[in-house]
Amino acid sequence: MGKLDGKVAFITGAARGQGRAHAIKLASEGASIIAVDICSQIASVEYAMATPEDLDLTVKEVDALGRSITAHRADVRDRDALQAAYDAGVEALGPVDIVVANAGIATLTPESGEAGWTDVLDVNLTGVYHTIEVARPSLVARGVGGSIVLTSSVAGLTGMVMNSPGGLAYTAAKHALVGLMRSYANMLAPHNIRVNTIHPGGVATPMLVNPVTEALFTNGAPEGMSDTGHALPVVLMEAEDMANAVAWLVSEDARYVTGVALPIDAGFTNRR
Repeated sequence: MGKLDGKVAFITGAARGQGRAHAIKLASEGASIIAVDICSQIASVEYAMATPEDLDLTVKEVDALGRSITAHRADVRDRDALQAAYDAGVEALGPVDIVVANAGIATLTPESGEAGWTDVLDVNLTGVYHTIEVARPSLVARGVGGSIVLTSSVAGLTGMVMNSPGGLAYTAAKHALVGLMRSYANMLAPHNIRVNTIHPGGVATPMLVNPVTEALFTNGAPEGMSDTGHALPVVLMEAEDMANAVAWLVSEDARYVTGVALPIDAGFTNRR
């Protein structure tokens, strides 16, 4: 038996990286998965974003575990499209118990311009708000509780220097998620719905492991991404490390954990 048997999880940004890791981990614990991803490029983003083939691979990985999954292409900035994806998933798999608002982008170079500011805020903050809001009515109406996890960042707990419009928006949005989480945690507590944020440090996903971002972290050091600021002796953690923490937060093992900003950062925040 898994700790999430009979549960349904709604996960955004599920085509690859942390989102795929969440889908696989929660499925391994027994959950059915509603996977959502934009699966197309946003012009201001310097690295290649997920593709439909990436989302197909998430489906295959969950299928291989013998769990049910539906996959939907939707942009979290588009509330109507996200609602349609959510509703289709619920129709196929049943009511949602778990929400993982994971979709996010980074545009860190000055070349992204003001579009970087707008796009990052729209995806990383407004998109998270949309994700919660499409799920909230049914979670409350069921009256059986639930769990919501928002993917923030160490950039949501520290004053990181990201000297570009998109970089500033990233830090602002990730900080804002903490306030959003705390408000929803109080609002939804009477319904036994728990809300928390996770704050990853450097994680080996395409958002961080790409030529543009690596150059920013290393200033061209030939050994690649040599220092991501962790206290523990690790350059990059794995997406599965984040998924393990999320699986705990959404399980009954953490049934009294709400309103918490949880760093999973190999000591990054502690060094600041």
